Amino acid sequence: MNTVSDAPGFGQYVRRQAASGRLVVQPRMGFSAADRMREGLLAVKRAAGSTAGTITLDSYTRINRHLSAQRHLDEELTLNGFPIVAYGPDATREMLAGIEEANFPIQVRHGSADPREIFASMVQAGLYATEGGPISYCLPYSRMPLTEAVPAWRESTEILAAAEADGRPVHMETFGGCLLGQLCPPSLLVAVSLLEGVFFRTHGLRSLSLSYAQQTSPIQDREAVAALRRLAGEFLPDVDWHVVIYTYMGLFPNTVEGAQALLDESVRLATESEAERLIVKTALEAFRIPTIEENVEALERSSALALSVRRMSIADGLFFDMYETDSETYAEARALIEAVLELDPDIDTALLTAFERGILDIPFCLHPDNRNETRSVIDSDGQLHWLDTGQMPLPKPHHAADLLTSEGLLKSLNYTASRYDNALDRGQAVPALAGSGQPPMENT
Repeated sequence: MNTVSDAPGFGQYVRRQAASGRLVVQPRMGFSAADRMREGLLAVKRAAGSTAGTITLDSYTRINRHLSAQRHLDEELTLNGFPIVAYGPDATREMLAGIEEANFPIQVRHGSADPREIFASMVQAGLYATEGGPISYCLPYSRMPLTEAVPAWRESTEILAAAEADGRPVHMETFGGCLLGQLCPPSLLVAVSLLEGVFFRTHGLRSLSLSYAQQTSPIQDREAVAALRRLAGEFLPDVDWHVVIYTYMGLFPNTVEGAQALLDESVRLATESEAERLIVKTALEAFRIPTIEENVEALERSSALALSVRRMSIADGLFFDMYETDSETYAEARALIEAVLELDPDIDTALLTAFERGILDIPFCLHPDNRNETRSVIDSDGQLHWLDTGQMPLPKPHHAADLLTSEGLLKSLNYTASRYDNALDRGQAVPALAGSGQPPMENT
């Protein structure tokens, strides 16, 4: 992790924990009632381990329908998150009173293609850590044209940059390493995560986190995180950055045991790849929204397992030693990044041109500004590779482009869920560590 400043803040807290050998664990949690949101934050703060708080916003606020959110509050109806704009800064500050501190930072999570009002409300309420990006929160979640989303995100970033210039501990996390959540080869996830980091740095931010979502192959995931860290060192040398891992974002196993095994593997991925933070799900992901208590249980389990893995020195540089050479993921991601940055000296224009020409192209993404010419395939070892690279500046895929059928796509979407559930049904060891070269860990 690159270091720049020792001032208090979200990024600085994560750095301190990493220096002490602790993985920061964080839930995805949001409630519409202020007292319930406060209760959730306090429970996470009291949990065993190094935790960060989350305020996830509701769907109306995400699309800037703040009057609708206000109407729900007036009628005491439940929303699926915290409507920070409708509440206003005074109510948000009251909800937060005495909770956030140097050893418990809070991040606002939102999913908006145009977060200008969200960021303004957040800063006015004294919250300075958030996430998203002009690509990752437009193409998968919105029909807004990229030509509108990119300028909106520039203005939004400038709101935070102004707060940073005033001495506020601003931190931005790129969501680029997640995109559609599944069936996106790691090289594109790494490239978009890094490019959004360049976008934020260009527009004035100096404390960033770069995301990567767990995919279908443990060995390939470790290779991807190593590539992301290496590229961050090359393209963001003057930024305080860390890596955040997301527990699998696609279809979850249908058994609690399978889901828990997948969650535990995400902890191992984060620890063994030396990522500094993990966004944790619960084993109930496929069934319902978890309670506060279930979120806390998942956080504490993840934190304990991370410490156990670290104590046994499974990581200790092993995977970085393995991938110091130019891996396929690193080479492809670097080719994409360089091709985009060569399009125009202005990062905004470069990103727009990249999608217009298909230099960046997200497989299976139906947004009108995405060419949708690329396709991916899961090979016999469970690794994601390109089936068709469209116009992207990548080598021709090794797999035949006519292999993908509707049945094959459905099977791919269910690949991870089936893999974990079926292994447990057969009484086998969970396949998450297959090919990692390491013995399975006992659950803690």
